[in-house]
Amino acid sequence: MANQAMESRVENEKVLVLERVFDAPRELVFKMFKEPEHLKHWWGPRGWEIPVCTVDFRPGGVWHYCMKCADRNQGDFYGMESWGKGVYQEIVEPEKIVYVDYFSDAEGNSNEEMPSTLVTLEFIDLGGKTKLVNRGEYATAEALKTVMDMGMLQGITETWDRLEERLNAVQ
Repeated sequence: MANQAMESRVENEKVLVLERVFDAPRELVFKMFKEPEHLKHWWGPRGWEIPVCTVDFRPGGVWHYCMKCADRNQGDFYGMESWGKGVYQEIVEPEKIVYVDYFSDAEGNSNEEMPSTLVTLEFIDLGGKTKLVNRGEYATAEALKTVMDMGMLQGITETWDRLEERLNAVQ
């Protein structure tokens, strides 16, 4: 099946909303965000791997990961590591995950120089398919522009393409 298109829009100049329908049941799509053995297979843009991924899936728990560029064709990015950390605020299985996403270092210390994001993931049951809605709220319009200028939209599109491939592989 062809990939579903991702829709994106900006609300209030600082909220980025992304939506996509996946041809998989809601419980399975939710599980992809919950379990490190799944996240390692699809999180991040093409050509990047997840050598480190720890998940403490509960409110107050932390998801800490490293994305590493394994694609020599990506030039200067090859071998680069990008660490991230999510701190879960609310989990309603299998409907919603709310977390604050930070750039971090290998020890899990947040990088205060980079914008953090309040992320709300909604998993909407469409009878065997799932509509995923990702709302990323930034402190300012400038913070949203910063991550957009870093190529975040392309990265998320590739990440969700990989999620679709993973869902197809495990169904």
